[in-house]
Amino acid sequence: MEMSWDAFVEWFMSLGEPYGVNPFIFGGIYLGAVPFFWVAIAWLVRNIKKGKSVAGPVLMACGCAISAYVYLIIVGENVPVWVYVFIVAIIGYAIYATLKKVKQKMKEAETETDAIPVQPEPKTSDKQGG
Repeated sequence: MEMSWDAFVEWFMSLGEPYGVNPFIFGGIYLGAVPFFWVAIAWLVRNIKKGKSVAGPVLMACGCAISAYVYLIIVGENVPVWVYVFIVAIIGYAIYATLKKVKQKMKEAETETDAIPVQPEPKTSDKQGG
């Protein structure tokens, strides 16, 4: 069973027809995000090992995972419901992680100001020299 190049291109281009998108652009975004996804995963593993926050790497990995689908939502039509659910879940996590980080930083700042020792004022003599 041999498929000609023209038949392959015709089949590939037909993949975008139900959604009204160019499959080459979708595929380019999808494949272009792969290296950044793996960078985010490496960053995630490093942060886990160092005990640091994982919110940044998780958001980067999720952003890479959804980038092609964002194109699909913006340009396409008849987009499946699961794509919207996935995007909303990622945005929800981003909001949650950001609020959690802000609260943590506020608490750290509060603790730091409480820990600053108050230095006594220098004593001055009641007598004025004269």
